[in-house]
Amino acid sequence: MDEKKQKKDVLQGTLALMVLKTLDVLGPMHGYRIARRIEQISGDLLAVNQGTLYPVLLKLEQEGSITSEWGVSENCRKARFYRLTRQGRGQLRAEKHEWDETAAIIDRFFAVKAEDLE
Repeated sequence: MDEKKQKKDVLQGTLALMVLKTLDVLGPMHGYRIARRIEQISGDLLAVNQGTLYPVLLKLEQEGSITSEWGVSENCRKARFYRLTRQGRGQLRAEKHEWDETAAIIDRFFAVKAEDLE
């Protein structure tokens, strides 16, 4: 039986973190490429909807976490390229710390056994 992986939508609140990390690791890039990289890094398990991505990019830019400028893409089209700012790097560190703390709390719940609570 041929099973295809069902792509999942990115969880709300995590897309901004993924965008920041992608720009941190790979440097400036345009929106379409950011979306494809996030999908690729997820092992093609996530689907990044353009209608979700661009509002996140706008919000991050308004917050000062990223900046953008017009340039030419690899297929010679005009595109807006996004770049992480110093403030964005700080935000990325803070959000990673929060994510790690939340994951540790959830791990405790999965590790607990009934006898641990007696």
